[in-house]
Amino acid sequence: MIATTSNKYHHTNRDDRAQKWGNQRPNTIANSGSGVSKGKLHLRYFVMVEIIVIWGEQGQPALEKASICLLNCGPTGSETLKNLVLGGIGSITVVDGSKVENGDLGNNFMVIESSLGQPKAKCVCAFLQELNDVVKAKFIEEHPVTLIETNPSFFSQFTLVVATQLVEESMVKLDRICRDANVMLIFARSYGLSGFVRISVKEHAVIESKPDHFLYDLRLNNPWPELKKFTENIDLDTSDTVVHKHIPYILILVKIAEEWAKSHGGRLPSSREEKKEFKELIKAKMVATDEDNYKEANEASFKVFASQGISSDLKRILDDPCAEVESGASDFWVMVAALKFIANEGGGEASLEGSIPDMTSSTELYVNLQKLYQAKAEADFLVVEQRVRNILKKISRDLDSISKTVIKSFCKNARKLTVCRYKLLEEEFNSPVLPELQKYLTDEEYSVAVGFYILLRAVDRFSANYNTFPGQFDGAMDEDISRLKTTAVSLLSDLGCNGSTLTEDLINEMCRYGAAELHAVAAYVGGVASQEIIKLITRQFVPMSGTFIFNGIDHKSQLLSL
Repeated sequence: MIATTSNKYHHTNRDDRAQKWGNQRPNTIANSGSGVSKGKLHLRYFVMVEIIVIWGEQGQPALEKASICLLNCGPTGSETLKNLVLGGIGSITVVDGSKVENGDLGNNFMVIESSLGQPKAKCVCAFLQELNDVVKAKFIEEHPVTLIETNPSFFSQFTLVVATQLVEESMVKLDRICRDANVMLIFARSYGLSGFVRISVKEHAVIESKPDHFLYDLRLNNPWPELKKFTENIDLDTSDTVVHKHIPYILILVKIAEEWAKSHGGRLPSSREEKKEFKELIKAKMVATDEDNYKEANEASFKVFASQGISSDLKRILDDPCAEVESGASDFWVMVAALKFIANEGGGEASLEGSIPDMTSSTELYVNLQKLYQAKAEADFLVVEQRVRNILKKISRDLDSISKTVIKSFCKNARKLTVCRYKLLEEEFNSPVLPELQKYLTDEEYSVAVGFYILLRAVDRFSANYNTFPGQFDGAMDEDISRLKTTAVSLLSDLGCNGSTLTEDLINEMCRYGAAELHAVAAYVGGVASQEIIKLITRQFVPMSGTFIFNGIDHKSQLLSL
């Protein structure tokens, strides 16, 4: 008999939750007198169900509490905010001091002909509110540069600021403002067939990093006492063929690993020959060719050979100076400090996740094994929780300021913790990692991406010097090409890349763009930006590091680490 798995139960519970929400939420909206159309109601229902499924019970509330400020609501900003509004963000504030012009009608579907002459922020805000009227939305008819210069404290009220289509000088100033206010910031810009996205956050800790590929923590090479005791009752030499075919591979591997260690001075296989010999031992235990459990044991035997203890990535986090917590420490570092104590005192292992994968097994053995892993995970959680409370007391904080739910999630994902730190934009602009920059400039694979990066900065210098962007006036095209080339070479020289040049074709292309904000490029860049924003707010998945460059000529997207 093949056992069911925890994953199946999880999907069932998730579907039940979605069905329950579906049975209640539509009626609530329909009876609210809000005038929401049936089509919009159904769209919102399916979007919200999908969001709950993806972001879970912790991620969705974080989105609903978030307050987002958008600077400039051209197509790049509008597309970014559209995705967030459909995603159920809590509130938005649109800041733009311009009026809707004829050019806006061709590249921003959130304004229409009747919007001409009206404040762009007002029109875009109204459109976004139509997409999801649960989102609180307001607009401010003000030029973002003016706010940055005259009212920096304005930005401290937001969870995150999305700054689109800003020039370099304003980006650098806003970056410092948001860092000082501890407000997350993301830059997005589309320029002709190029675009970039750049996150700027002092520190971003991720508990639910959700890597694409990650091994279950089964402790096959370091079983805890209860697992050892459970394994002792398993007879791999049983004459009952049905029983023999349905011993879970976890128990097979723990049992054979223990036998191996007894005859090898307590060591597990390490050399290629020993690993091969270990696999032969597994095969030798088979009594029939159709024993899938032993085949699974053979395929999973590499887990026995893996290094014991915590990974190098987790060790770096545990050894981070921030793990020496003080009164102002974040919840994340308080929990890291608690985990560090457990790892040092608890056999050199992180807290157990508690789940096991699908496998060939009798139902009884599978369920008992699952309970064993869950019990160990619960025990580890209780130890970590108590340590967290002790630390909170030591630094004079409310003992319940970190909930059990958060601590449990932290323990479950302990092996997948990630900490991201981002350079100040000013540091990157003035002192990039020179070897990396030089490598990109000479690498054919990255030459166009880094060319766009340099030219996006060069056009801002051009604008500061000539009060216009290159290529905005047809009659000055040849002169602008020459000026932009000189500006780009000067910028490269300032960055320490003397003698480096960019291709004539790329310089000509940037001038041909004339600072145009194309809707197709803006939609792509806005989609990337909104995806990263959701990662930042929900603290799920790892946000990108470095500067994201979109190359619309070759349809490539690349990250530059500078």
